[in-house]
Amino acid sequence: MAEFFRAIHARACAAAGALMLLALLPQAASAQAPAAQAATAHDCDRQCLSGMITAYIDALVAHDPANLPLPEHVRFTEDSYEIEIGQGLWETVTAKGGFRQDYIDSARQIAAAHVELREGDIPVLYSLVLHVEDSRIAGIETLIQRIAPDSPWQPTQLGAPIRGMNDPVPAAQRQSRESMIRTALTYTEGLRIGNFTDGGTPFAAQTYRVENGVITAGPGCGRADCGMYAQRIMLHPDIIPSVAAVDEENGVVVLWMNFGFTNSYGDGNALVTYEAFKIWGGQIRSINAFFRTMPLATPRFWNSTDPIAIP
Repeated sequence: MAEFFRAIHARACAAAGALMLLALLPQAASAQAPAAQAATAHDCDRQCLSGMITAYIDALVAHDPANLPLPEHVRFTEDSYEIEIGQGLWETVTAKGGFRQDYIDSARQIAAAHVELREGDIPVLYSLVLHVEDSRIAGIETLIQRIAPDSPWQPTQLGAPIRGMNDPVPAAQRQSRESMIRTALTYTEGLRIGNFTDGGTPFAAQTYRVENGVITAGPGCGRADCGMYAQRIMLHPDIIPSVAAVDEENGVVVLWMNFGFTNSYGDGNALVTYEAFKIWGGQIRSINAFFRTMPLATPRFWNSTDPIAIP
């Protein structure tokens, strides 16, 4: 496993290369400052961070960011492109959908969420990560997947919370932040080598996974191989993960991942996802992912909140 972390770190550095220099500009560094700081009495608490998500989504649907708590300079990315707040989906969204799952990282002052929105009759699966500094939204990263009417991935499971994602974590089986991240990254390792068993990915007996609103593992998946270990998965030798948020209270790690070249997502494309893992007792219990295909070299353009190259 140590070899995996070293390899991931090397690939991330090589793949991002010059592109990541953009994320190191002074403005971006300012937006990332909370990731290096411990929570203090002056930071947003859990309720405050969740309220930031509510305020942001309300403003987005109203097409009006004017009342958001923003500093003079705010960094905003949509699908890994840096644009001005008020552009992109801000101009086209028409309504909220029926789903929202928050992931609150109080220690790093990050408020993340999977949210269903609408553009007319089109469902929009919205991954949102707010970087909060001094009780202001200093950075915003988003990923958008629009579900076409003829798409085989119709989000039928977003009418209620994802099973198990909000279950209370038993006190005796709560893991440390670092331990949760290690557990989540075993999923990345399983994808890398194409085998969750050999990757040492510790799934619970009834691990439940929903991808773009479709059950793909666990009860109700509608397939013969609903178990995580039973499913055949392709090799993802160039997969790159980054930690987007760790909800220590709720036992959830959110990873951004670029699945890399697999020759399966269209010419020159890769799958890019924000994927949430419910973790306690040393096992992955529930998974929720919003993903889309993007150009192979797509970087995150934001720093990982925590190291992924564990010594």
